[in-house]
Amino acid sequence: MTVDLSPVQEYYKDKTIFITGASGFMGKVLLEKLLYSCHSLKEVIIICRPKRGKAPETRLEEMFKLPIFQRIKDERPEMLKKVTIYQGDVTFDQLGLSGESLKHVTENTNIVFHMAATLKLEGNLRDAIDMNLLGTRRALNVAKDMKQLEAFIHLSTAFCNCDQEVMYEKVYEFPHKPEDLMRLAEWMDVKTLDAITPDLLKPHPNTYTYSKRLAELLVRDHYESMPVIIARPSIVSPAAYEPLPGWVDNLNGPTGLMIGCGKGVIRSVLVNQENKAEVIPVDYAINGLIVIPYEFNKQAKRPADVPVYNITNADHRKMTMGTVVEMSKRINKQIPFNAGLWYPDPCVTTNTLYHNFNVAMFHWLPAYLLDFLMLILGQKRFMLRVQEKISTGLGVLQFFTLNAWSFRSENYASLWNKLNEEDKAIFNMNMNTENTEEEYMIECAKGARKFILKEKEEDLPRARVHMKIQWVVDVVCKTVIVGLFFYYLLKWTGVLAVF
Repeated sequence: MTVDLSPVQEYYKDKTIFITGASGFMGKVLLEKLLYSCHSLKEVIIICRPKRGKAPETRLEEMFKLPIFQRIKDERPEMLKKVTIYQGDVTFDQLGLSGESLKHVTENTNIVFHMAATLKLEGNLRDAIDMNLLGTRRALNVAKDMKQLEAFIHLSTAFCNCDQEVMYEKVYEFPHKPEDLMRLAEWMDVKTLDAITPDLLKPHPNTYTYSKRLAELLVRDHYESMPVIIARPSIVSPAAYEPLPGWVDNLNGPTGLMIGCGKGVIRSVLVNQENKAEVIPVDYAINGLIVIPYEFNKQAKRPADVPVYNITNADHRKMTMGTVVEMSKRINKQIPFNAGLWYPDPCVTTNTLYHNFNVAMFHWLPAYLLDFLMLILGQKRFMLRVQEKISTGLGVLQFFTLNAWSFRSENYASLWNKLNEEDKAIFNMNMNTENTEEEYMIECAKGARKFILKEKEEDLPRARVHMKIQWVVDVVCKTVIVGLFFYYLLKWTGVLAVF
């Protein structure tokens, strides 16, 4: 039976796609979308390293058991057989490929999606260079030998040029050269490299954005001889529509904040509520990535400069952080999480002194008390360890939550405008959808409950009762603490003796 294909689907017909980082959040969604919507493709090749004693093949089998692959199992189960997995790693030369596996990749690949990276904002510079910079060079070296290469899409980040007031869709120069930093990381010991890292990073806040900026320069320098493209998503949030509304599989970014605040573990955050929230649903970003090679190869003449796409939400869909905070609090009362530590009412401020006071009183003090209680009861202590992770996470996030960002995304917006109606229905990036931001955030809350916390929908009534009890306890405790504070203050000043 002949199946009518849309223009984008027709482009992917009989194509072989090679993906690094397919086991990550965006990688999984990309793999699923390619298999489901570009069903006439020839093959998808992914590399994966063994993890926790599990071979790559075992990890792939477990990945296919995730809910996001259910629609493929139901409607197009034969597509799963089009996935080829090889043991590989971007920290190895030739990506860990050799012999027949390397030959198969170089002789058949048409499109590369290089997505593998370390996302640890607090990570050390050696690891960031090895994964994000050297890893990109290794991927490019393999791609150079691909006989049928049509597009090499390098996944960067919209925040890699944080010293610019307005971030356009172009590669920005930087004083440091990628080759110099790669050589530096090779011969310098970790201790010395860590000591000079703060000076190297300026004006970047962390090793992630710094290494990603250098990787962009490396990719750009290959444009003359290779069909390289740079894609820069902003903060990637849970899925809006597909493969499942609210789908998410990690605690990075907004999901971690949502769960931490919703569970009452995070009691204070540094956020400028006047700034716009720079997030984009993962399915919008992935659909854009899939359309990019199609648009690039249908052009009669290659652009003079390397194509760059800022994959960001449309300006008219961006909410202020204050709106997001208030909406999140309202939604959290409708869809609370089970058995939180405290009533979810975090303080949102730009005052560092006030924030640090709140962290000391409501993060560290309860953590010490709970761990002390666990020690007395002979139970395993964990709260201080959790609090250390939370403090580190909040510390690196505040650069993004306190600063205003301005992105220009005309190239990305044009991807949608150039699609015909059939492709628009298949590869949805519609920034003018009738669905409201609140409806999306409700799906995010449901997704966090279901996919991250594994909480059941039938537990919601009990969770709402639990939250009401927490509210009463919160009010009583605050009243008692404030009352005791004023009592002892009046007693100390002698005012109390007058009465």
